[in-house]
Amino acid sequence: MKKGKIRDFIQIAAFLGILLFLLVSVSYVMRTNGDVKDRFSGFYAEKKNTLDAVMIGSSPVFSCYAAPQIWGDSGIAVYPLSSNVQRPVAAKYLVRESEKYQSPGLYIFEMRMFTMWEEYLSENMAYTRGVTDNLRYSPLRYEVIRAMVPEDSGEGRLSFYLDIIKYHTNWRMLLLPSEWANMTYHKPSPLKGYAFKDEVGPRAMPECGGLGGSMAIPPPQEECLRDLLDFLKAGGRDALFIVSPYGETADEQQMFNYMDQIISSYGYPFVNLNNYYEELGIVFEEDFADYGSHTNAVGAKKCTDFLTEYLQEHYEFEDKRGDAGYASWDQSYRLWQQKQEAAEKVIRERIEKKDYADREGNE
Repeated sequence: MKKGKIRDFIQIAAFLGILLFLLVSVSYVMRTNGDVKDRFSGFYAEKKNTLDAVMIGSSPVFSCYAAPQIWGDSGIAVYPLSSNVQRPVAAKYLVRESEKYQSPGLYIFEMRMFTMWEEYLSENMAYTRGVTDNLRYSPLRYEVIRAMVPEDSGEGRLSFYLDIIKYHTNWRMLLLPSEWANMTYHKPSPLKGYAFKDEVGPRAMPECGGLGGSMAIPPPQEECLRDLLDFLKAGGRDALFIVSPYGETADEQQMFNYMDQIISSYGYPFVNLNNYYEELGIVFEEDFADYGSHTNAVGAKKCTDFLTEYLQEHYEFEDKRGDAGYASWDQSYRLWQQKQEAAEKVIRERIEKKDYADREGNE
């Protein structure tokens, strides 16, 4: 090849490389901002191979468990890789995505969504996009989309592969300095993915906590569960399966018992916090933000205390508090302490005044 042609080829390749970089960067910026985006970009911002555990699941993960508190009380670095109404089919792929950047000794799965019918979860593709549109572009992301988006989906797969098609009207994101930090999808999360709630939405404590009996979960979710367990077992991965406290029904409690049987048969622990209301000290009339679905900051502290104690009793994680490589975690804990104190004050005032959250959209 002549020198002139080589030079032309290099220039074209460089131009295409810059164009691709700009397209990807602009796509990241234009993705709709919010807690989920910040949580995922925060995960990518964590130093490589520093996380002890990764929590995977739906909204209870980031509302019921405060990663900074776990760190401050134990020196264990746990990060929530979670999204709203996260479909169970995503779990295995989020493990694989985690392992591209981290080598966690434990995966913690929140199991509430495994009781849901797939028709409900897939009819609103926003639940799918909570995962697909918050992953970095990669061959694995392509696999995730093929697994989560039917070929005959009304939106089609193209707008999932290139999500800038979906968000091309979000040009206002380009005007937000905070979003420019997402050009490489690598923006630290000050609270390590935790979302504070200071609302109060009271309800009576469910009477089915600890109820016996068994009820099969929806077949697609059982298939996902068994596939996930096979995947974890084949890779020698350690896992803990949990259910956060909430206003569960008797049917849901029995479905959790059914999951427990399956998970235990693989040798993994299953901990349903709905069986431990007394140990948690949970007060349904005060500790929930939205009438029994998600805890507020007071309830989250109780759930986090329980989980932290369980991790310390059943696993051997090194206490890394004071390690210079984890300075951001120390900062996160101090920020959490400040916000927790403020949130508890607001919650106490709301309980006293009976200033309860709006029920609309919370049921």
